[in-house]
Amino acid sequence: MAAPLLFTPMTLREVTLRNRVVVAPMHQYAAVKGFATDWHLMNAGRYAAGGAGLVFMESTKVERRGCGTLGDLGIWDDAHIPGLARCAAFIRAQGAAAGLQLGHSGRKARRFRPWEGGAPLERTPEIEDWEAWELVAPSAVNFPETDPVPRALTRDEVRALVERWGQAARRADEAGFDALEIHGAHGYLIHEFLSPFSNLRNDEYGGSELNRMRFCIEVVESVRAHWPARKPLFLRLSVEDDAGWDADQSARLAAIVKGKGVDVIDCSSGGMKGAPVVGTGPVTYSYQVPYAAKIRREAGIMTMAVGLIVHADQAEGILRRGEADLVALARELLYNPHWPMDAAQKLGADPRFALVPPAQAYWLEKRARQVKELVPSTWREGLGA
Repeated sequence: MAAPLLFTPMTLREVTLRNRVVVAPMHQYAAVKGFATDWHLMNAGRYAAGGAGLVFMESTKVERRGCGTLGDLGIWDDAHIPGLARCAAFIRAQGAAAGLQLGHSGRKARRFRPWEGGAPLERTPEIEDWEAWELVAPSAVNFPETDPVPRALTRDEVRALVERWGQAARRADEAGFDALEIHGAHGYLIHEFLSPFSNLRNDEYGGSELNRMRFCIEVVESVRAHWPARKPLFLRLSVEDDAGWDADQSARLAAIVKGKGVDVIDCSSGGMKGAPVVGTGPVTYSYQVPYAAKIRREAGIMTMAVGLIVHADQAEGILRRGEADLVALARELLYNPHWPMDAAQKLGADPRFALVPPAQAYWLEKRARQVKELVPSTWREGLGA
């Protein structure tokens, strides 16, 4: 039997991943004034200790205006580097590669956390920098119509933002991260430039398809200029958004940014008018994988598949069929942070539990040798009677 592709090492530029299981970036909303806390160390560390090949930390904002909530993680100041470096070092100490996503919320900034309702915040004395935390976007267009109207960025501000992305990449490198992802999806700032639904500009950053792509392309160039050539760069796209941006445009953009130094397209969808997009069919297992397959095929670039990837054989099949090069999980890892370890056992790829730290591996391997009939589970019919 051939070794599972899911647990075959993969080299991106000069970074080798121990396997092809990626922890997708997931907002934690736990930062304090942009600074990482113990929660971030614990959260990222548990995924690394669970056996993942690459652990992406959440969307980390390139400027104060880009924060979606009071708890967004930041990288707009050198003072943010030590807290992030602590997380990156711990991830790497568990054998995983450490990744960071760079983002800006644009018109989706200044909101309550999702479990607080997600509505726009109102000005209160507790928010000391309300004026600095300004809603900005490509155009003064709000959605939904009940949301505050953002201010359209000037040309000079757009160019300054491009440089802020580059400086954020420099800080990520100084913090010791191995991989970087630019967040260009889910209705946030870069996606707002891409979509004709939110970009009504009539300058070089709006109008034609290429003009709407310009901000994203310039951000890629700036990030790549400040991010070492030996380290891989990912770009997350909402490949389809049901608002005027579609998979064909995404494939054309992917081909352009490949030549600018992007190595992998992280293929998601939705976020402009809501989520999820169902252009590939109903929301079920692997529902977004066709986006990764299309971009991989038509743009000739590596892709990462996301979207209700839950089972080991499901993930392995995606790789075996050539639909993507990497598989990313998010909510299933919230349910089981040791999913990579469990998947490796079910695929017969790690009999000695080498994916996890020795303090776990020793006892699990010993139990597996001693108890031949054991099926690890939280439930088995007949045992609770």
